[in-house]
Amino acid sequence: MSQQIKLGALAIDIEFKNIKNVHLGVYPPHGRVRIAAPKGTSLDRIRVFAISQLSWIKKQQAKLREQLRETPREYLNRESHFVWGKRFLLKVVREEAPPFIELQHAKMILHVRPSASSDKCKAEVEQWYRDQIKKVAPRIIEKWEKILRLKVKAIYVQRMRTMWGSCSPARKAIRLNTDLAKKPRQCLEYIILHEMIHLIEPTHNARFVSLMDKHMPRWPLLRRRLNDLPVRHEEWGY
Repeated sequence: MSQQIKLGALAIDIEFKNIKNVHLGVYPPHGRVRIAAPKGTSLDRIRVFAISQLSWIKKQQAKLREQLRETPREYLNRESHFVWGKRFLLKVVREEAPPFIELQHAKMILHVRPSASSDKCKAEVEQWYRDQIKKVAPRIIEKWEKILRLKVKAIYVQRMRTMWGSCSPARKAIRLNTDLAKKPRQCLEYIILHEMIHLIEPTHNARFVSLMDKHMPRWPLLRRRLNDLPVRHEEWGY
């Protein structure tokens, strides 16, 4: 069940869940504010909590406004695209053959049919990024399954509107944002570990932080690095 409260011009989305603690988040690209609260929590209590966090909320929204934005992609020659944190220049090759993408030195070479539109090129690139996550993520997950002594039963890769990743503790499933293939691999591993630890501890409480500190002491630096990198120009999928 979802509701919304307003503090002046600030709208805050409220989602009630089977959790123990209230969790506040400010999400890119435009600084949307969301509070997840235990079922049964009164709106008055949530409002008081939100007011107490107004300074932090405004600070996070200011950071997002200052964050770099990728320019809209047109899928033309010499356009910049990122793969695992490295910059590649696009080269579009039109030929009568099935589409595919290859990396050669500092070039991303996109092979498409002569009649392929910009939307078709975009779809091919999006699918390629999705495939990169599907190739790399299972090895990282297998590594952390042994360390954390748990089993991930399902992995989904998709464009996500407000998160780099999410999980379903009941189903032992995790979801990963397609755009993680543009970021350094360490960022992908950080998100995977983050979501896997949520399978143990669903909230961002002291236990969650302790587990992250134990298994990846540099995780705050990786989180900062991930959130400081350029994001899509349009309202997309983090």
